[in-house]
Amino acid sequence: MKMLGIDIGGTGIKGAIVDTKTGNLLSERFRIPTPKPATPEAVAGVVKEMIKHFDWKKEVGCSFPTTIVDGKCIHTGNLSEKWLNINVEKLFKKECKRSFYISNDADLAGLAEVNLGAAKKEKGVVIVITIGTGIGSGLFYDRKLIPNLEVGKMLHQNGNIIELYTADSVRKKENLKLDDWAKRFDELLEYIRIVYTPSLVVLGGGISKKFNNFKEHLTTDVKVKVAEFKNNAGIIGAALYARKMSK
Repeated sequence: MKMLGIDIGGTGIKGAIVDTKTGNLLSERFRIPTPKPATPEAVAGVVKEMIKHFDWKKEVGCSFPTTIVDGKCIHTGNLSEKWLNINVEKLFKKECKRSFYISNDADLAGLAEVNLGAAKKEKGVVIVITIGTGIGSGLFYDRKLIPNLEVGKMLHQNGNIIELYTADSVRKKENLKLDDWAKRFDELLEYIRIVYTPSLVVLGGGISKKFNNFKEHLTTDVKVKVAEFKNNAGIIGAALYARKMSK
């Protein structure tokens, strides 16, 4: 079965048609820069453009970069404060005249990796970490999603949350060497080990492509793998989610 998956991120909005049995992309990935400011109206306009590009007539799965409960944003995330309490499913349906199934981006990236990717053979506790504008996280137990885990929001130093210390956007902003950033990220892995005792941590986001260049600085006693679907995991997971929810 094929389904359109859309992944909304802090810097780009990406989409593709996905084979939900294999996770293969059946179309070229299409990307539009995230509008600045990323208000609900502006993002909905880009999503409408995405639907038009693919000439898609059916329901759509969508990964969204904040906590989603019953289709509604309960945090603003890294887009715009105007998203708070917005029902994203209803907004996109009104704009695009299609049904949308929307959930947290890291949860859906994890859905792809747990069902078809790097963690498909793993039992027990699996945590998927997406490293980008912020730190996203998806928690699974024996492949069942426990939604809306936000490890990036854990307190770290001076009352600041840990994603303000470890996100890839922070690495770029502070012009950190990859080695120095990796040592920071290792602190997050240690928190995760202590609190959740995972059998596997899967790393996604653009910086995961550089894993071989920084893995030597990760000292925490946790098994780590790179997301098999890399930056396409959010798209694929969104498509899987739409297939599941539309049955």
